[in-house]
Amino acid sequence: MSEPAGAVVGAVEPGGSSRRHRFMKIGAWFFGIALFVVVLQLLGVDVSGWLSNLWDQIKEVPPGYIVAALIFQSGQTLFAGASYYWILGAAYPGEVSFAPVVTAYAVGVAMNNFLPANIGTFVTLIMFVALIPSCTLAGAIAAYLVQKIFFTIAGTFVYLYLFLSVPGSFDANLGNTSEHPGLTVVIVVGAAFLIVLLGRIFWRHLKKMWLQVKKGGVILSHPKRYFSRVFLPSFLSYVCKCIVIGIFLAAFAIPVTFESIMWIAGSGSLANVASFTPGAVGVTQATNALALDVCCNVPKNTTIAYSTAQQLITTAWNIVFAIALVIIVFGWTGGKTLVSSSYVDAKQQVSDRKDARKRKRAERKAEKDGVESADD
Repeated sequence: MSEPAGAVVGAVEPGGSSRRHRFMKIGAWFFGIALFVVVLQLLGVDVSGWLSNLWDQIKEVPPGYIVAALIFQSGQTLFAGASYYWILGAAYPGEVSFAPVVTAYAVGVAMNNFLPANIGTFVTLIMFVALIPSCTLAGAIAAYLVQKIFFTIAGTFVYLYLFLSVPGSFDANLGNTSEHPGLTVVIVVGAAFLIVLLGRIFWRHLKKMWLQVKKGGVILSHPKRYFSRVFLPSFLSYVCKCIVIGIFLAAFAIPVTFESIMWIAGSGSLANVASFTPGAVGVTQATNALALDVCCNVPKNTTIAYSTAQQLITTAWNIVFAIALVIIVFGWTGGKTLVSSSYVDAKQQVSDRKDARKRKRAERKAEKDGVESADD
């Protein structure tokens, strides 16, 4: 990992200037944003048109619904951040504080709303390295993998539910098991082989950084502590996410049922995986529209209005929430230094990983071409 992240540790200790001074900084920051918008408008950038469209979407949602949604949106971030706190606290006892860890997570969530390639996640991990003296990038990645266990299980459940809830999907995709027992055996054996193959590949990579990884994931060696301090907060975070979806669905008079919430959660997850736009903007609206049409026959224009409003409002709140936490916890100067240096390191990490994947593909292609040439 490059030096900047580690170099800012001394500059980002929580505390410093008074709370009143930090709130004044927040006010100054918002004043600066307003001034920047005015300058852009004078330069011919249609900021007012964009803000007008945003306001039209927000006006569709009653204020009470917005307040309730933002409370649970904050809960989603806080509970997920708390799970990171307990994971890192177990790995690096005496070196971890609650507020900085939650703030680092909130920054990553906010950045993932408008940056491509999930750079926000890398920013969070690098902030962990900067904040925790003994933490390495491999340890932070291990903490990330542990934290994602629940969300992987939840995502698998949602996809399985969606697959089975489509009428005839099981027959259409797998056939009738009683009529085609041989095909069923082939599918089961093939799936088992695939799982074993993936497990071996994963284990090979895991062994390369095992010493650091097992430290970052040490909480898994204490099952009771893991379930009470990581799995449970993650579950509560996911519940908050589902409640936010339900609130916005209700605001647009769309049926709020377990089915509709699962379809939105699943389609949103799919949009993030397949997205080619920052924050999955546009892709989310398209997948949400298809999902609600399939499950609840909701008109496309209603779904797009709902989806756009939810994404705009929650994105704006995630950004405001993260900025406020950074200033309150680290102060303006320390927070700016920490986030900016972590962002630079995160971009480098993403770039390095892309280059490594390209090199591996080129090596495999060259090896394959060499084998074919030898055969000829």
